[in-house]
Amino acid sequence: MLQSLGDAFSMLGALDHDVMAIAWLSLRVSVSAVLLGSLGAIPLGALLAIVTFPGRTVVVAVVNTFMGLPPVLVGLIVYLLLSRSGPLGFLGLLFTPGAMIVAQTVLAVPLLAALTRQIVEDAHRELDEQLRSLRLDVWQRTWALVFHLRF
Repeated sequence: MLQSLGDAFSMLGALDHDVMAIAWLSLRVSVSAVLLGSLGAIPLGALLAIVTFPGRTVVVAVVNTFMGLPPVLVGLIVYLLLSRSGPLGFLGLLFTPGAMIVAQTVLAVPLLAALTRQIVEDAHRELDEQLRSLRLDVWQRTWALVFHLRF
C-alpha cells in the first residue's frame, strides 16, 4: 500500500504523461459540464426567482430535491439511456467523455439553478422597484439581474 501510494506521489511530482492526460480529461469534462449546465440552469433559476406562476413552489421544491441526486443513480440512468438497447444508444456515447459530460451536466443543473434562484431572488427583492421604474419586461429584468450578479 505504501509503495503504491509513494509511486502515485512520485508520478504526480514528475508530471507523468499518463497522469497529466487523465487530469486534463477530468478538467475538460468538468468544465464542459458546468458550462453546458449553466446555459439552461442560470436562466431557469433566474426566472424561478422573478416570475410567479401557479405551481412555482412545486418547481422550486423539485429543483431543490434534485440537488440531492446520488451520483450513482445519475450514472445508472445515463448508462441505461446511452447503452446499445437504450433510447440514445445510436449516438455511441457509452464509455466516452461525452457520456461523462452528460452525467455531470445532469448533476450540475439542479445545483446551478437552485443557487441562481436564491441569489437572484435576494437581489430581486432589493432592485425590483428600480427595474420596474425603467419599464423593463420580465425578460429584461431577469437578464439585468443576472448581468448585475455575474460576479
